[in-house]
Amino acid sequence: MRRFGALLVLALALPALSGCGLKPLYAEGSSGTVARGLADVDVPPIEGQAGWLVRNALRDQMGASEGASGKRYRLDVRLDDQLEGLGLLTDDTIGRERRTLRARYQLVDTQTGAILLDATDGSDAGIDVVSSEYATIAAEQTALENLAKDVADRIVTRLALTLRKQS
Repeated sequence: MRRFGALLVLALALPALSGCGLKPLYAEGSSGTVARGLADVDVPPIEGQAGWLVRNALRDQMGASEGASGKRYRLDVRLDDQLEGLGLLTDDTIGRERRTLRARYQLVDTQTGAILLDATDGSDAGIDVVSSEYATIAAEQTALENLAKDVADRIVTRLALTLRKQS
């Protein structure tokens, strides 16, 4: 009898779940409207090493090709990369650093010049400062690479949501 009750509740809940309005973001795979829209976004060069890393991550995730001509959208990105020392040790040396990467970006419709999205995203990472200068520099570089991927992920998600609304 318990099993029958559980099946009855499940049967009654299924129609409610189908009407909740959830829709997969990347429905239809690479031929879907969101995937095609992301592939139609030009990402101009971004200044600095962090810019190079973010641009490459964006282009990889969006499936963008090299040619900028004929693209429907343009993504303008400005980055702010900060490295600050935290946690002074007893000998007045820095024991911990925080690397912060912030991105201010705009999605522009190249046909109309309209700004479809104007947003800011960012991420930060903590870095232990050790006695080996080489190890600290390597940790700072690794943090920058990871932050660039994280910021690019956030940007692509926001772009996908915006492009889905446009279709």
